Amino acid sequence: MPRTINKDTMLCMSLSGRPGNFGTRFHNFLYEELDLNFIYKAFTTQDLRAAIGGIRALGIRGCAVSMPFKEACIEFLDELDASATAIQSVNTIVNDKGWLRAYNTDYIAVTSLLKSHEVPPQSVFVVRGSGGMAKAVLCALRDSGFRSGFVLARNETAGRALAQIYDYQWIKTLDGIKADMLVNVTPIGMAGGPEADDLAFEPDAIEKASTIFDVVALPVETPLIRHASAKGKSVITGADVIALQAVEQFVLYTGLRPNDDQIRRAADFART
Repeated sequence: MPRTINKDTMLCMSLSGRPGNFGTRFHNFLYEELDLNFIYKAFTTQDLRAAIGGIRALGIRGCAVSMPFKEACIEFLDELDASATAIQSVNTIVNDKGWLRAYNTDYIAVTSLLKSHEVPPQSVFVVRGSGGMAKAVLCALRDSGFRSGFVLARNETAGRALAQIYDYQWIKTLDGIKADMLVNVTPIGMAGGPEADDLAFEPDAIEKASTIFDVVALPVETPLIRHASAKGKSVITGADVIALQAVEQFVLYTGLRPNDDQIRRAADFART
């Protein structure tokens, strides 16, 4: 029997500067699979305060938060979970009867991927970017035992400040740096953006690295991932990140954890 929307249907949503379909397809697939009276819809906004107020006022159960709202939304929320407090960046909002509590499931996903891909903690890494996702990645790297790392950021003030928080170094260029792992946490390579066809790192730097990690999830294979794969590098994709963090969001919204087969099928469906 087809699922129907009624007065009791719970709404979950996402807020992003460039909304995509992954979260919508992933969550709605699992709602149907588990016969839950939920529905999920992606949004963007030019008025963040009003959007967060709408979540509270309309009883929207949960909201995924993406660039560029991960830090800017904090002032409008009631409570930060430890995962969001440590990073001061939010990717998930849960509404409990008007009380908005924030989490960061990106951190959980990145930590898990570093472990499952067996990236050696002694690796020298470079993270390009200084926004909210960069905080989650750097915190996960630090807590996973990575001690030798650099933050590559054009904004020196933001880059230095971020690197200092996690006891890494800021660099303006890759000159003289040989990194074992390169991590892109900028919008470079994102579909629909002004740099959609660009590489986040120079080919020479990619050639010297062993692992390439791109958090951009749309497209699944960014220019960086395509280039690195062609060179035989170990790759971690934004699609990997978004699937793992979406599972944790699903659990926070519904209180239910899908099994591994359901998660795999939901992710495959969301990517098609």
